[in-house]
Amino acid sequence: MIEFVLDGRSKVNTYVQLIQQVKQALRVGLLTAGDQLPKVRDVAQSLAINPNTVLKAYRELEIEGLVEGRPGVGTFVRNTVAGSSLADQTELREELVAWLHRARAAGLTPEDVTALVETTMRAALVAGTTRAEPASAG
Repeated sequence: MIEFVLDGRSKVNTYVQLIQQVKQALRVGLLTAGDQLPKVRDVAQSLAINPNTVLKAYRELEIEGLVEGRPGVGTFVRNTVAGSSLADQTELREELVAWLHRARAAGLTPEDVTALVETTMRAALVAGTTRAEPASAG
């Protein structure tokens, strides 16, 4: 089950943070079709936010066709997000884990790794190389 965490320093609205976390959980396979999202009351209580904020996030996800509310029962995942699920990307995950071990051995902190991935991804998006195969070492 997903456990929401809010970034109080973020300029992103609370309900948007909840939406983003559900979508991320769908991408990585943490949530799949049929799974129940945490009850609105429980999320509101654990995060000390207004229940209407949670409802707004869940309604937006419902409008997008990702979840469905069942009155008196809860909110359930209907569909995963578009594109292939990261849960299906076993080989990529294994390569990423190996890369993370090398990064850690090189002395990079988790913050360094995050910064490196984000800046590299942005540069690749700008250059239009996100789908390109890595250059061969030959």
